[in-house]
Amino acid sequence: MWYGVSSLVLTLVIGFTLAALLDRKIRFENTFRSIFLFPFALSFIVTGLVWQWILNPDYGLQGVVRSWGWESFSFDPLYNPDIVIFGILIAGIWQGSGLIMCIMLAGLRGIDEDIWKATRVDGIGTVKTYLVVIIPMMRPVFVTSLVLIAAGIIKLYDLVVAQTSGGPGLSSQVPAMYVYDYMFKAQNLGQGFAASTMMLLSVVIILIPYVYLQFKGSSRG
Repeated sequence: MWYGVSSLVLTLVIGFTLAALLDRKIRFENTFRSIFLFPFALSFIVTGLVWQWILNPDYGLQGVVRSWGWESFSFDPLYNPDIVIFGILIAGIWQGSGLIMCIMLAGLRGIDEDIWKATRVDGIGTVKTYLVVIIPMMRPVFVTSLVLIAAGIIKLYDLVVAQTSGGPGLSSQVPAMYVYDYMFKAQNLGQGFAASTMMLLSVVIILIPYVYLQFKGSSRG
């Protein structure tokens, strides 16, 4: 639950924020866009291993900061069962925000420039323009992004295996790992099939509203 809600909200907010900044026609836009999108080109295994090293208390961020003299600094989420899911969350957001940024940027570039001119003439601030005008116009883009993020949350597996293998204990166990363990390790096919069916239903529950909105929108058109 913590991973799902946090990933959904933060990936969407960070992706849209990056897209809004790039949409301001900044210098080296193509370079920044490539940098932000690069993590999505990596596999989840590679991403997990990279962040496992970064969050390692001996060789990663904690070790580096302590070597600078701040001996009391502590940041080892992957080894703390209470916050381990947030260590995985950091890697997941880093991996997925770039794709959402590109989707959002495409949506922003589809906004007619006359709308921006009209809001400036009316004296509407930039933030208010995004909240009141731009975001409502981008509803289909947001729906698509939400579906992609939600699907990634449900099928989360590689990242957890690469970073924690479900540990410490079972504190970072996720549904996909549960299905794999019961079907291929414990050889409990009944339990595995039941869990996989529930995951499939979760995907269907997410996709039905999306398909309905798309069909409704195309019918009005």
